[in-house]
Amino acid sequence: MIKLKKILVGLIASLVIMITHVSAANVTMNLGFSTPEEHDYGRMAKRFKELAEKYSNGTIEVKLRCCSQISTEGEAFKAMQLGTVDAYFITQNNISPNWKLMDVFVLPYIFQDRDHIKRVLNGSVGKKVKEQLLADTGVHLLTFGGVFFRDMYSVSKPINSMSDFNGLKFRVPKNKVMIATLKAFGAEPIPLAWSETPTALQTGTIDASDNGTGTIKSMKFYEFAKNLVILEYFSGTSPLLASDRFMSKLNDSQRAAVQKAADEAGTYMYDFMKDDLDTLRAWLTSEGGMKRSDPDRAPFIKEAQKIQDQFSKDASPEFIALLKEIRAAAN
Repeated sequence: MIKLKKILVGLIASLVIMITHVSAANVTMNLGFSTPEEHDYGRMAKRFKELAEKYSNGTIEVKLRCCSQISTEGEAFKAMQLGTVDAYFITQNNISPNWKLMDVFVLPYIFQDRDHIKRVLNGSVGKKVKEQLLADTGVHLLTFGGVFFRDMYSVSKPINSMSDFNGLKFRVPKNKVMIATLKAFGAEPIPLAWSETPTALQTGTIDASDNGTGTIKSMKFYEFAKNLVILEYFSGTSPLLASDRFMSKLNDSQRAAVQKAADEAGTYMYDFMKDDLDTLRAWLTSEGGMKRSDPDRAPFIKEAQKIQDQFSKDASPEFIALLKEIRAAAN
């Protein structure tokens, strides 16, 4: 009888181990983003999916959920905090309302060029941001991904100088830095959710806006906004974020696989977007039928410096420290 009990106990223990192993070895990540799969989000998502499934030996399945299927970009961060969304691409300025330190990357002309951005994101600043974001919000920043510049597009008129911004109804995300910047340029900033932007442009609720160049093409804004404006005043990233609830489902090897996949997908996207920018702009001004303008940046940079000073004046010590590191990395 005692021997039989020992056998039963052993069988039950083995069964528990097997069940635990199976549950840890078969995990699904629903990865969301707001745009069509043909957009840069979709391109990076596909590469991440391929690598995550490969490095986890098939124990993780990544399902791509484009076009705001599981959440909007504006709501996704809080959803990840609640654990109702596994992972999502969110543009940095849409992270800021949930975590103010991200605004250090949103400041106009804070970066000198793409190499400056790369040094910052891959260095101590990027590491600190990832660690502090997780500590403060419980959301994991897996990779910053590719770097883009927000190009402007105008429906109502060409923009050749700062004076052309006067009275321009300009859609901005609900981000304090971006609102203040467009106001400093002379525009009338209108905070508007991304989901409402295409209709607002077509109905005349707004005259102009800006996005990553790939978004202008993929969303076909060139069909009704015929003026392309190159200022490169806002540079940005769209980090791949994941909920702690999802990450907690993974065993050590799976977490390592997800992080490795994110790192490599981010590098891939950085290189792709760097090489693709000129091609995108050329397409928009040829096949897209847009007319390009390149206003003198000096007056815009002057106003941008005032915005940097304004937002650092009453900022937290952490914000000021990050800003100093970013500026120091310029040289």
